Amino acid sequence: MTHGIRVASLCLSLGLLVSVVGCHENKPAAQTRPAANVDVINVALRDVPVVFEYVGQTESSQQVEIRSRVNGFLEKRVYTEGSLVHQGDVMFIMDRKPFEATLDAAKAELAQQKARLETAQANLNRVRPLAAKNALSQKDLDDSVGQEQAAAAAVEGARANVISATLNLGYTTIVAPVTGLSSFAKKQDGSYLDATNSLLTYVAKLDPMWINFSLSENEMLDLRTQTQNGTLKLPPIGKLEAVIVLADGSIYPERGRIAFTDASLSSETGTYLIRAAMPNPTGSLRPGQFVRIKLLGAARAAAVAVPQSAVQQGPRGAYVWTVDTDGKAQQRAVETGEWNGNAWVIKSGLRPGDHVIIDNTLRLMPGAPVKANLVATPPATVNLGGAAAGAEGAGGGAQAGAAGASGPAAANANANAQASAGTTAAQPAAASGAPDVLGEHTALYFATASASLDAQSADALAGVARRLVAEPGIRVAISGYADSTGSYASNERLAAARAATVRNALIVAGVKSERIDMHKPARIVANDPPDKSRRVDVTFSPAAGG
Repeated sequence: MTHGIRVASLCLSLGLLVSVVGCHENKPAAQTRPAANVDVINVALRDVPVVFEYVGQTESSQQVEIRSRVNGFLEKRVYTEGSLVHQGDVMFIMDRKPFEATLDAAKAELAQQKARLETAQANLNRVRPLAAKNALSQKDLDDSVGQEQAAAAAVEGARANVISATLNLGYTTIVAPVTGLSSFAKKQDGSYLDATNSLLTYVAKLDPMWINFSLSENEMLDLRTQTQNGTLKLPPIGKLEAVIVLADGSIYPERGRIAFTDASLSSETGTYLIRAAMPNPTGSLRPGQFVRIKLLGAARAAAVAVPQSAVQQGPRGAYVWTVDTDGKAQQRAVETGEWNGNAWVIKSGLRPGDHVIIDNTLRLMPGAPVKANLVATPPATVNLGGAAAGAEGAGGGAQAGAAGASGPAAANANANAQASAGTTAAQPAAASGAPDVLGEHTALYFATASASLDAQSADALAGVARRLVAEPGIRVAISGYADSTGSYASNERLAAARAATVRNALIVAGVKSERIDMHKPARIVANDPPDKSRRVDVTFSPAAGG
């Protein structure tokens, strides 16, 4: 009985095994993966527009000092400090009474000299006929002629004194020579004005506005080399169109042109100064603002460019998908250049005639069959957005849109901010009035009665921006100083405006506003150095949670 059960179990097992094997042999073969539908473009050489981007600072195209031309007491300030004044508007009135008295005296002197001239002329008229009849000697005639000529000269001198007195009286009413933005009054009512303290205020012309920016020597040489070898097409300097991006990322509606390029290299900053003239009909641009300026009109000659959607990023860098002669997808490593608008410039890795896939790339794998649909290459455009896009430029610094740039925009955003802020590292001050960097403290100096940085302090501020971008774990406190002379309220407003200039420059360079602390301006005391009233301090501190 036991033997029979074992035989039955063995037969059952063999039967199940045969059934399983039979089922496996009857299973249908796996189906092949269908070809993916993709759009491809045919790579061809073409001219691609290039945008050069720099950080600039606005400056009045005509900043005029308003000074008194005569000595006397200031009677009244007429204009409102900080307001827009028009050419011919009265700004100050001096005490007129002494000048009116001087004019009256000059007029009286003129009348007296005219009377003497009339007497001399009458005497000459009597002497001349008598001398002709030899009734009087020649000496008498000569004396009469001399007296008449001396009286005529005295009249002219008296008339000149009247004109001078009239001018001086007119100078007591001080008007705006240009239409522009007024500064604060440096002298208050009742002050005595003479040649040593004649400066009253400034008026800054707003239309047009100048945008000043700089190119390093390496950048200039690189541009020159690329232009000479034909890889870059640059129009004449005056044909380069300028577009500016404000601190909040908005694009200023007006467009300007390059108006000036300095022929010599600055020995202090190692850069060439370039200036663009920007229309400012509404006065929305103010002197001292930091902006990003973009220059349009240049083109990369005979370049290979593909749409941005075609370029992918992998562990080994950038790559694109191409279609080989067998109709299969293949990965191709590429070296990217600048990214403008909707196109990447490809430095190497692609050749004319290659078919590059521009969509459906997530479904691809090397060697997979594809069904390619050839489409027209999208026209190249320029990027005028607020964010910098570009990469490593001349001299090894990152410069958005600079010739010879490479790398994806996201990977170079911080580098762009650092390079755009400036290329010269801040150095300790060698003399009063120069920027000094003392460990965790940086002092920046402004021009007298102005919210515009001098060249050395602008470089020092660039160093501050680079450090803040490179070290996200620190923050800064900004504080200015209000001069104790003159109107304290006006001085305090100027100190706050200077601190705001520094803050805006850091934000333009890529520093987040929450990492910047603004302190109330401090007051100058008697034993402080004179230059302290022009100073803004930037102090580093550890970030509290950010």
